[in-house]
Amino acid sequence: MLTVRVGKRSTMKHAVLRGSVVPLLVVVTSVIIVVVILQQSNVSFEAGWHHNLPKVINFPPHGAKISSKRSAGVCGTPRECPAHEISFYIHSGAANVVPPAICVQNKLVLGTALNNAGGGINIVILNGKTGEVLKTDHYNMYSGDVKPFIELLKSIERGSIVIMASYDEPSTKLNDELKNLIAELGSSHIHSLGYRDNWVFVGGKGVTGKSTFEKHIKSDSATNKYDGWPELIGLEGCVPKFPE
Repeated sequence: MLTVRVGKRSTMKHAVLRGSVVPLLVVVTSVIIVVVILQQSNVSFEAGWHHNLPKVINFPPHGAKISSKRSAGVCGTPRECPAHEISFYIHSGAANVVPPAICVQNKLVLGTALNNAGGGINIVILNGKTGEVLKTDHYNMYSGDVKPFIELLKSIERGSIVIMASYDEPSTKLNDELKNLIAELGSSHIHSLGYRDNWVFVGGKGVTGKSTFEKHIKSDSATNKYDGWPELIGLEGCVPKFPE
């Protein structure tokens, strides 16, 4: 009889546990659904600039020779983006040897082959609704005149996409006015850009918040890959178009 009683208690106990587990599973499932919904809401916030995070490109290991050639081509592996987004590929300069490259919709728009890249900060401005290239240029940030660069940044129209890449030395002439103008385009790292750092960035005029399309490597004698410069860096991804 004792065994029977124990069995009944065990059965009742299991029944109680089952009765407790089911509501608990319902609650946990509901919480997961709510979290997913909130995450999706955040993705669509701030004009979509915080989704489709850029992929960091892995370049040759320490000690490798610097080369501007890549097996997949100058613009990397062709990338297809949805109709409401624009594909991009960027790599910074490598030391003072290999200039940067900027590609839009799998087409080179700034680089050695086009003879429009140079030391300092390289820039490409796009129509943010169509992806049309409006301007390409580079500004010597070591010994050049930065006034034209300032004027250009001030003249950029709202709804434009701006792509930048460093080469050789991007910071000596980078004054507060320039830093603030670039920060307004969505850069988080421009205020900490230093001597011979490497940096790539995609932002926009009229974007709220900070862009996730940015990469920055500090120049450090203890870790630099190319003598007095850090490793070459790159980004690729799909940037949302501005709404019509």
